[in-house]
Order: sequence, then structure tokens, then C-alpha cells
Amino acid sequence: MSAHPQAVDARTAWPLYDADATRRIEQLALARVAPHTLMQRAGLASARLALAIAPHAQAIWIAAGPGNNGGDGLEAAAQLQRMGKSPVVTWMGNPASASSDTAASWQRARDAGVAFAEGPPPAPDLCIDALLGIGASRAPSGRMADWIVAMHNSGAPVLAIDVPTGLNAGTGNCPGPYVHATHTLSLLTLKPGLFMAMGRDAAGRVWLDDLQVEPGEACYAQVARPCAGYGGSPKARQRPHASHKGSYGDVAIIGGAQGMAGAALLAASAALHYGAGRVYLATLDPPMGAGSLASQPELMLRDWQTIELQGLAVVCGCGGGDAVRQALPRVLSGAAQLVLDADALNALAADAQLQTQLRQRAQRGRPTVITPHPLEAARLLGTDSRAVQLDRLAAARRLADDYQCTVVLKGSGTVIATPGATSHINATGNARLATAGTGDVLAGAIGAALAAGLDTDAAACEAVWQHGLCADTWPTDQALVAGDLARRLHPPSSSPAAG
Repeated sequence: MSAHPQAVDARTAWPLYDADATRRIEQLALARVAPHTLMQRAGLASARLALAIAPHAQAIWIAAGPGNNGGDGLEAAAQLQRMGKSPVVTWMGNPASASSDTAASWQRARDAGVAFAEGPPPAPDLCIDALLGIGASRAPSGRMADWIVAMHNSGAPVLAIDVPTGLNAGTGNCPGPYVHATHTLSLLTLKPGLFMAMGRDAAGRVWLDDLQVEPGEACYAQVARPCAGYGGSPKARQRPHASHKGSYGDVAIIGGAQGMAGAALLAASAALHYGAGRVYLATLDPPMGAGSLASQPELMLRDWQTIELQGLAVVCGCGGGDAVRQALPRVLSGAAQLVLDADALNALAADAQLQTQLRQRAQRGRPTVITPHPLEAARLLGTDSRAVQLDRLAAARRLADDYQCTVVLKGSGTVIATPGATSHINATGNARLATAGTGDVLAGAIGAALAAGLDTDAAACEAVWQHGLCADTWPTDQALVAGDLARRLHPPSSSPAAG
């Protein structure tokens, strides 16, 4: 249990709880403490974090909504007033219709001498968003939307209590105007929407205060299980001195149709730099000539129709075009371990027989990872990319269950889902990765991790983490291009210390 807000760092593994689970934990917690205790703790935590964010701020605007999130803001105002600050509260509620806890916090704020106003102060030093919590079901409108704009235009730091107003706590979507917080204090539990889709932009730096309630306690575990995990750096994989190239597995890259050979070469380069013992490159149409490997002579060229797949981790689809369709039946039936990316996924989405082959791999104990971006995921699910982005966790889980494989749903807050396992939201990566070829690099790295002996879930989580970490530590004065990314990528045994 923590008596102060904790910074949510990427290297620590954190459980995430959706709104329903959080409410169940809250109800049990409320039954174990005196009335108004949790709201007082929430208000105190918010006030303490506000002082840490802006220690010299005097004029602090607290925008409070009509519900319990607004009550947390009122309680924070009372605490800040007692700490010698000058909070100004704009409250959308009234004591007659408020919950008993919120009404009590309103009275405490009044007794402390907090100033109430009808509109935002002219030049706040700090804004606190206490408008809507996890129970919001509609996009902000009217006066609330105006206040969101005023926070944005103030130029002051913004602390959001629990979740930024306008952000869906479960999905990370913002259907209307939303608060762009510089800091978010998540209360009681961490919510998945803070770490994916638009949530990463809306939430800013995320903090957690468990309100001195530990969800891992046995009584809480009975009513709420995490919906996903977040963060947690992978364990280092040390190479024994008494090892050789065969100790780290073989990877075959099958892709690279005419005009797109570069995608297959990027995946192969990534597999090499991620530690594979040997990497075979089999381009589809036409086969790549040896002269093309001047910059990467460690690769070994093979004919995809004759390469022995049974002992290999195969990465198939990078730059495969339509030509990949003819290779997929053999790859699906023969590959010991398999990563399907890009055009292989599009071919799979259009062919029920290939889908059946993929499901049969799981029955035969042959592991598979698929790495769709939202549009590819939508094709596999028979929907559109908007539906996928509306609930990325649900889409990844459905794909994993439908196709009986590990799914890497790429995007802001990449989701890794495996049947029977807790889903995971990756904590590394940034918009520098939004450039051609970085997905091919990731596919090659996952292939190398599988070849090294990791299971599909561990291989996907590790490679996605390292891929994102490489982007996070990229020199600020250099553009990130996929070829350089492949050469700088490495397994966690030699990763640099993160800041």
C-alpha cells in the first residue's frame, strides 16, 4: 500500500482494471472504511501531487463535475486551501443532488474558505480536471466542453483526477472534446485506456494512488481480476560461453515479391541483429540474387519451395504481395514456429482454407504469432479499422481466440494477446516508428526470439518492448529509418539502461 502517489514507470509490471472491476473493488473498500474516507484520501493524494507538479502555483483552478470525481476535486480544494494555496472551484453540481460523500467534501471546502466561481479564473498557474471519472458515458458538451477548451488555452499544467475528462477509461478513445493532461492521477487502480489509443496523448505522465487499498489482497481478488498488464521490462537473456550458432536457432524469412524485396531484407536484418544463429532469406518473385546482399553478407539465400521448414522459425509475408498466397499452404503446414505479417495476413483474411490451416497449427502444437496493424486486424475479423480501434483489447483477444495464436495488434499501446493468458499493453515506443518498414523489423525480431526458445507470448512481449525501447532511445537529431532500426535492435541481454 502507498500513502503517496506513485509514478507509473514502464519497467515495472502493473495490473490494469477496467471500470467494472474498479467499481467492485471500490465497493468492497467502502464497506471496510468509515464513510467519506476514500474521497478524503483521493483529495489529499490529488493535492499532494498538485504541489509536486507546480510547487510555486498559487492560483489553482479546479473544474469539478457533478459526480464523485467532482467530489474528489472539492476535497482536493479543501486540502490545498489548508496548505496555503488559493484554489478556485467551478462546480457543476449542487449539495442537494450530490452524493453524501461529495456533499461532505463540498462542505469541507466551504469551511476551509475555498473560493467558488461561475467560470474559470483568468490566468491559473495550475488546472485540475475533476469533471468526469470512469463512469462517463457521453462526450462532454456545453459548459463542460467550454471548460476543457479553457484548460487547453490556459497554457498551465493540467492534472487530471482518475482519467482525463472525455477519455474512455477502458479503450483509450475520445469520442468528443477531451482534456489534454500533463499529468493524470489514477485512483485505486490503473485503467487500460490511459495507455493505448488516444490515452497516451491525453493522460500525459501517469501516477497511481491506491488509496491505501491493495487490489491484490485475497478479498479483492475474489471480485476483480486484471483485464490486462502494462509495462515490465523483459529479463536479460545471457549467452553461455559454451554455445555456438546452432544454440540460438534458425530463422527463415519468406516474402519480398517483385518491387518489395526490401521488406524481406529488413526482417532478415532484424532477425540477425536480434541474435538468431542463422538467417535464411527466400524472396518470392523473383528470387533475390546474391549481389543484393552486399550490405548483409551474413544472410543465406534459399528457394522458398525447397527450404526445409520443420526446424525453423519462419517469418512470412513481409513485402509478399499476391505472390505470398502460393507459399502460405506449405508454410502453414510445415513451419515449426511461425510469424505471419503484412501480405500474409491479407491473404489469410481472404481464404477460409488458410484460416483452417492456421487453427490446425495450434492443435498440432505448432506456435504462431500474427502481427496485424488495425486495418489488417479488421480484415481478419470481418469488420473495419474503426471498430478495431474502438476497443483494441477486445479486438486483440477476439483475434487470438478465433485463430488460436498470439496476436500483436500494433499501434499506440501495442496489445499482445494469447489464448488463456492475460493480455498485455506494451509500454515502449513512440511516433518515430510511424515510418515504412518498422513493422518488418518487428516481425524479424519476433522470429529470432522464437528461434531462441521463447514461447509465443514471451517472444512477442520481449520483441515489442525492445523494438519500442530502441525508438525511445533514438538520437533526437537523427531520423528513424527502418534499416537503421534493424541494425540497432538487440535482445535484452545487451540493452542500454533506460532513463
